[in-house]
Amino acid sequence: MAEPIATLEQTSFRQKRRRELLTFVVLAFGIWPVVAVGTVATYGFAVWAYQIVYGPPGPHDITPARPNSAE
Repeated sequence: MAEPIATLEQTSFRQKRRRELLTFVVLAFGIWPVVAVGTVATYGFAVWAYQIVYGPPGPHDITPARPNSAE
C-alpha cells in the first residue's frame, strides 16, 4: 500500500529542513569566512602596493631651508 500523505509531507519537510541547515553551515563556516579573509587581504595588499609606489602616509622628510640662505 501507499504511505499516508502526512508521512510523505513530514519526510519532505525533514529533508528540506536538513538541506537548509547544511546549506547554512556551509555558508556560515565555510564560504563567508573565506570571503571575509580574502576581502581584508585584498585591501591590505592594495594599501601595501599603493605605499610601495607613492610612499607612506604623513608628512615627507623635507629639510627646511636654512635661515639667510639664497634658496
